[in-house]
Amino acid sequence: MKISRFLTDEAILAEIGGRIARRRIDLQMTQEDVAGQAGVAKRTVERIEAGASAQMPSIIRIFRVLDLLQNLDQMIPEAGPGPMELLQRKSKTRQRASRSRKPDAAGKPWTWDAET
Repeated sequence: MKISRFLTDEAILAEIGGRIARRRIDLQMTQEDVAGQAGVAKRTVERIEAGASAQMPSIIRIFRVLDLLQNLDQMIPEAGPGPMELLQRKSKTRQRASRSRKPDAAGKPWTWDAET
């Protein structure tokens, strides 16, 4: 099932729980294995897989054990730069390339005038 805004909270929790259970089984892990590595109770893993609500730290620990943390980064992307930061970046960009400096016409280094 595709998760969309039209689903109820309970349906979304059930779908997430089912996906977690499938991932765990794909990795050949038991609920007890996941619970032990995540540092949560086996009952917590059971409840999450059944679609019950859980505390965010428990979910993050389980995601870490199941190697799903990178999916959180895709799900909730980092905020981009704000308007003021974009303006500041824009003002710092160079507008032109600098010219190469030509040596003096005589090719001699400049020295102080001896008459002064």
